[in-house]
Order: sequence, then structure tokens, then C-alpha cells
Amino acid sequence: MTVHEIVEMDGHLIDSLLLTKVLDTVINGSGDYELLDVRVGRTSTDTSHATIEVRAADEATLSVLLGEIQDLGANRAAELDAHLVAADTDGVLPVGFYSTTNLDSWVRVKGKWIMVTNPEMDCALVVEADSARTVAMHRIRRGDQVVVGNDGVRVQPTERRRDDTSFEFMNSEVSSEKPKGLIVANVAARLRATRAAGKKVLVVCGPAVIHTGAGPHIAWLVREGWIDVIFAGNGFATHDIETNVLGTSLGVSMQGHAPAEGGHSNHLRVINEVRRHGAIAAAVEAGYITGGVMYECVRRGVPFVLGGSVRDDGPLPDVYSDVVKAADAMRSHVSDVGVALMLATTLHAIATGNVLPARVETFCVDINPAVVTKLADRGSHQAVGIVTDTGLFCRLLAEELKQQ
Repeated sequence: MTVHEIVEMDGHLIDSLLLTKVLDTVINGSGDYELLDVRVGRTSTDTSHATIEVRAADEATLSVLLGEIQDLGANRAAELDAHLVAADTDGVLPVGFYSTTNLDSWVRVKGKWIMVTNPEMDCALVVEADSARTVAMHRIRRGDQVVVGNDGVRVQPTERRRDDTSFEFMNSEVSSEKPKGLIVANVAARLRATRAAGKKVLVVCGPAVIHTGAGPHIAWLVREGWIDVIFAGNGFATHDIETNVLGTSLGVSMQGHAPAEGGHSNHLRVINEVRRHGAIAAAVEAGYITGGVMYECVRRGVPFVLGGSVRDDGPLPDVYSDVVKAADAMRSHVSDVGVALMLATTLHAIATGNVLPARVETFCVDINPAVVTKLADRGSHQAVGIVTDTGLFCRLLAEELKQQ
């Protein structure tokens, strides 16, 4: 090993297995290490510290390793200022730009560490006077001072203290073999705590929420003030309206659970009528839509972002057909979110995970455990997986919250 760099870590390194993950990452990446100093906290509230020399055969390998372990909280010990380069074209970043994570981050400018105001993954870091923020590539403007390279950037990973046992039962790998009643009770407790703290609850819904019969429970949660913002797609909103106007979801009766005659076109008919009114809110005001999730959102003023896709029918007039504008709309609603609940959706769960800071408690409910795995693979490591039927989960959650 011919090149090396010293990194430091602080926090609950042992309980959260962060130190072990860093060392494993170095070895798996064809590097080596030496623990220069390790001080373990004695009590549940004490933090630990580690100083590690990371070695590699060449600068390129070392650079990759340092980038990977920085995401785990191993920051360079050297106190270097960030290297700033002005963007020369709108929507184009300088070569070698620092690619962000969704972790709490800091940038060192003129010897001073500045906290990044809006952590988001896969963005650039832009410095303005005494502030730093993440900026999506398409939002970059000529002249923006962009951080290039890894120097002068520090991150703080999410971690768990020894006395944080409230979700001890969910710390294992994603599995369906977990006590659903206890899970629901703890999620309800998180929602209560979030509302008490003045934070928002975000719910991300896929069409299966309606198909599984969970629509009335989500509508109740909106009506009673448990949901502050909803992200979904054309399918969710369409089938929610179809259910409440025609009594079917994708042409299947929600009462008799049998296909209705001509029901395959029901969702197209409700889309057409909402388009005739010009907007979901206008259809509610006109009395065409008299119940359901979208109805309650309009009545309570709960904002919703409907992101479109190439497979959408219609779509509904409220749907963002431009996915870049949809992502920007989602970004505008996440700043005060304390809990995100993702229900039976892969596409929108991943899209939401991309714009959420890691500090937001995130629960992904799906009958398919692969959805949570995909979230983690794309950087949303804070997501807790709940493998169960979405209809059952939503019913139990509503019942639990009614007991307060």
C-alpha cells in the first residue's frame, strides 16, 4: 500500500455498527487500515471516537474508498477548505463535482464549517456567502459556486444509541415474521410524536392502496389531521375517484369483489369527467366527487403531488406529466416532514426517498420485501421495512390512532 489518508469518526459507532461497516468497506475495496485510536463511550449517552489510517495501492483506489466510507461518517482528519468552482453553464456541473448523500452535511469555507440546509442525495453542493445548500443538476445556474472533490466536506450518518430501544424489534433484516400489532402501535406512536412536535406526516401511496381496500382508512387519516401531504401517481388518484364515484377499482366492485360489466373502462370515464371539470378540486366543488382520499385532501387543504409516467391514462389534469417538475414539486413539501409512510409503491417510494433527508423517519409498507431493499440500495438507509398487506396495515393503523 503506497498511499494513505487519516480519517476520523465520532458518534455511537459501536451500537450502530458504523465502525465495523467502515473497516469492511476498506477491505472489500482492496484497501487496508490501521486503527490509530479508538475510544469507546462508557454510558448509553456517551459517543465514541475512532482515528483510522486508510491505505491503498494508488490515489484512484484511495479516492474511491474515502468517498464510500465518508457516507458512513468517516471524514478526513485534515482540516481543508472545500474547493469551489463556478458553473459555466445553466444545468451543467463542473467536472469532478461532489455528489451528495441525504445525510446531515457540513462544508468548510474559509476555515469555517457551514451546515448544509437541505440534505438530499445525488445533488451538488452550492455555497453562497455563509450558507450551503444542495442543488439538483437541472437547477444549477451559471456562476453558482459548486463544491468539487471531497475536501472540506463532512457528513454525519444516522445512528442508534444504546438506550434507543423503541424500534428494537425492527432492527433485523426485512422480514415478514414480525409482530404486526406491535409494529402498528409503534408507527402510531411515531405519528403522534411527530404531530406533537409540529412536524408533518408525509404519506406516499400506490394504486394498491385502493385495490386492497385501504382507501377509506387513508381518507379518515386525512380528515382527522394525521396526514399533512400526499405523494402519489395518476393511478392512485384515479382509482380513489373511481371507487367513490362508481364503486369499482380497476373495474372490480369494492363490495362484491367481482368485475363489473364494462368496468374495464370505469377509470377512463372518471378521468374524462374530471378533465371536463378541469381539476380534482373543481370536480369536488361541483359535487362529482363526494368522498375518498382526494376529496378529503381538497376539503382539508392537504397538498398532494401526483407524479406522472409514460403508462398513465388521461392523465388527470392535476398530474405532473413533466417528471422534473414533479420532483421539484415534491421537494417543496419535504422541509418540515418528520415521518414518511410509503404504502404499496415502488416507483414513488424510491422517488420520495431521493428527496428526503436521512433524518426523516421512513416506514415502507409493502407485501413485497424487495421494495425496501431497493430503497436501501439507492441510499435511503433509514427506511424501515414492514412486510404485510397494505389494506390490513392501514386499517390497524387507523384503529390504533382512534384509541387516543
